[in-house]
Amino acid sequence: MNETASLRARAEIDLAALRANVRVLRARAAGAQLMAVVKSDAYGHGAVPCARAALEAGATWLGTATPQEALALRAAGLGGRVMCWLWTPGGPWREAIEADIDVSVSGMWALREVVAAATEAGVPARIQLKADTGLGRNGCQPADWPELVAAARAAEKAGTVRITGLWSHFACADEPGHPSIAAQLALFRDMVAHAEKEGVEPEVRHMANSPATLTIPEAHFDLVRTGVAMYGISPSPELGTPADFGLRPVMTLIASVALVKQVPPGHGISYGHHYTTSAETTLGLVPVGYADGIPRHASGRAPVLVGGVTRRIAGRVAMDQFVVDLDGDEIEVGSEAVLFGPGDRGEPSAEDWAQAADTIAYEIVTRIGSRVPRVHLHATPAES
Repeated sequence: MNETASLRARAEIDLAALRANVRVLRARAAGAQLMAVVKSDAYGHGAVPCARAALEAGATWLGTATPQEALALRAAGLGGRVMCWLWTPGGPWREAIEADIDVSVSGMWALREVVAAATEAGVPARIQLKADTGLGRNGCQPADWPELVAAARAAEKAGTVRITGLWSHFACADEPGHPSIAAQLALFRDMVAHAEKEGVEPEVRHMANSPATLTIPEAHFDLVRTGVAMYGISPSPELGTPADFGLRPVMTLIASVALVKQVPPGHGISYGHHYTTSAETTLGLVPVGYADGIPRHASGRAPVLVGGVTRRIAGRVAMDQFVVDLDGDEIEVGSEAVLFGPGDRGEPSAEDWAQAADTIAYEIVTRIGSRVPRVHLHATPAES
C-alpha cells in the first residue's frame, strides 16, 4: 500500500491544474496583471505551494487577508509583490513595511499607524488606499475619501509612504446585471479620478475579483484579484460551471473506508437515529467528520463516491466520522471514499457538497481542517 493510500484522509492538491487555471484567468484579463489570492491557507489548498505555482504560471502579485499570512509568505522565501488588506489597530505594521509588503489603508487611524511605523523603521511604507464603493465592509466612504487622500499625499510628500494602489471590491459581481455593478464601477472611477487629481500616481488600480475577472472586462483595470476561480471553483453556479470557464478543480478530498459491516433492517445509524436501514444492508464507515471540516449541515444529504457508486451520507455527520449505506455491496476496508474532486472518476464536486449543506463551494474547500494532510501533486522543482 502506498503512503497516500495509508492515510486516514487526504486532500490531493493538483498544482498542474492550478497553474493551468492561472493561465486561463490571465488570458481572460490579458491587459491586466494577476494577483493570486492565497488567503486562508490558499482557500484550504496550502498557501506556500499554491503561491509558488501561481507565480510560476504568471501571477505577478500575491494577496492575503491578514498581515500574518503575508509575513508567512515572506518567511517561506517568496519574493515579488505581496499585499494584505485586513488590519486591526496595533497590527504588525513595521514588520510588514520591512518585509516590503503592500498594506491596505481604509481610514485615518490606519494611515496614522502606518506612518508611525514607517517613521520608526526608517523605510517608506507601500500603501494602497481602499475605497468603499458600495460593499459596505472595509474601505473608505466617499465622504471621507478627500481627507484620506489628502493625508496620504502629505505623508507621501514627507517620504513616509508611497501610494502604490487604489482599489475597491464588488458586492454582487457574481450576479450579472445587478445594478450595483455599474454603480460601483462609476463611483470607483470617480474616486480614482479624485485621487489622481490630487497627485496620486498608483502603480495599480484594481477592483475585479474572480467573478468580475470572468464576466466584467471593464472592471479589469490594471490588476485582477483571482481567488476561488484559481482553485477551479466557479464563483457562482449561475455564471457557469468550472468547465464552462476552462477551469479545473484543484482539490480532491479522499478518505479510507475504516469499517464495513452487515446490519439488519431497522438499524439506527449515528446520533439521533435520523436514518434507519430499510432492509439488511452493509454500512461503510468514513473516518472524517466536522472536526475535519465536513459540514454537519450535509448530514443525510451529501454525496460520496464509494466502490464506483455515488452514495449519500446515512444519518448525522459526527465529529470524526460518518456512515454511508452501501446497499449490500461488499466494499473492501481501506477502499477510497471520494468526497469531492474534479469528477474524473464520477465523484461529486465541491459544488455538490455546497448544495447539500446550503452554502457555497468556497466554504467547502476552505473549511477542510488541519487534521487532513495536503498532498501536493505535480510540483515543479522550484515549488518543491
